[in-house]
Amino acid sequence: MNGKSIFVALIGILGAMQVARADMVTDWNDQAVAMLAVRPLPSPVADRIMAMMHVAIFDAVNAVEPRYRPYLQRIAIEAPVSKEAAAAAAAAAVLAGLRPDAAVEVDAQLTASLSAIAEGPEKASGVKLGKTAAERILAARANDGAGATDTYRPKTKPGVYIPTPLTATSTWPGVKPFAMQSGSQFRPPPPIALTSAQWIADYNEIKKFGSRNSTERSARQTEDARFWLMVGPVSYYPMARQLVAQKHISLLDSARFLALVSVAIEDSYIAVMDAKYTYEFWRPVTAIRNGDQMRNSAMARDAAWLPLGETPMHPEYPCAHCIASGAFASVVETLFGSADVPELSMTSPTAPGVTHHWTNIRAYTNEVSEARIWAGFHYRFSTRVGQEMGRKIGQHVARSVMQPI
Repeated sequence: MNGKSIFVALIGILGAMQVARADMVTDWNDQAVAMLAVRPLPSPVADRIMAMMHVAIFDAVNAVEPRYRPYLQRIAIEAPVSKEAAAAAAAAAVLAGLRPDAAVEVDAQLTASLSAIAEGPEKASGVKLGKTAAERILAARANDGAGATDTYRPKTKPGVYIPTPLTATSTWPGVKPFAMQSGSQFRPPPPIALTSAQWIADYNEIKKFGSRNSTERSARQTEDARFWLMVGPVSYYPMARQLVAQKHISLLDSARFLALVSVAIEDSYIAVMDAKYTYEFWRPVTAIRNGDQMRNSAMARDAAWLPLGETPMHPEYPCAHCIASGAFASVVETLFGSADVPELSMTSPTAPGVTHHWTNIRAYTNEVSEARIWAGFHYRFSTRVGQEMGRKIGQHVARSVMQPI
């Protein structure tokens, strides 16, 4: 199967996660998630693309119906404009600008999207407006640090071997945030002391439940761990699209909601990578295989211990999955006024045949956090810190950018 066929197939699979109606904004979100799924990128990199696409869509649609402060600056329009055409053109121009390898698929989707809009000056003006919004965000983010050279230096000494795979997104602490003042704005305190009772408890918990061969982990805990091995845009946007449909919000409010979600998620990744590379705390697989170094009989070494999944290639503290899910949930709570939501459902490419359901957005974040313990990736204290950071970032984003006029 070639790349284009895979892209089309994934659109169908991911679209099946959302059975309710789509609008032009959620439709392009669906297409972008599918496009990125077949062109794997580290989560922060993929979510930067999503954030740029959605703020361009928002600025384009908001220019036609100016009820909110623009993300960048107001775009003047002089004639009637199709909001749908503007949204489609903005999305396509950002995606094609950032991923030239997907230009053929993006152009085909733009043609399909625009074919549903009546020909005329409103459509033509919408396309022009969307391209202008895209050009502005592409220019604004051209030198935001995302393309910086990776110069991370692992701890070593002359002549001694260390594992050689490159760490993931070590440059992300220096990326310019979309809404935060800096990557360190929500930096948490250092990890807990290795002599604390909490550390001993968390060490032994993940050693017992996060092991690849654990006999203590329940079937449901194993399912959750495998379900949340999925990462990146596919792990939250299907729920965002469902909320847009279930809440019956307008095209502009759909554009704003998804822009706020995407900005909060990307800023959460900038913040978590800032903390990770500041503290460089060891992963469970390192700690447990070196338990004897702590000289504490309450923490026995397991020389052959392995986590259920493959440990991500960046430092442990705090939990990135937890901060991203927390940021998403916090935007939902802030905008809609409650953690209770209409039933949301998700499937996962890493747990085929399984569907999870939630009627409370915090239950979703708690499941994500605990799954990272059962997978053997994160200590409990790290998941709590990640969730709290995510909540703060989501609230900050939802209350500081793209606000009502």
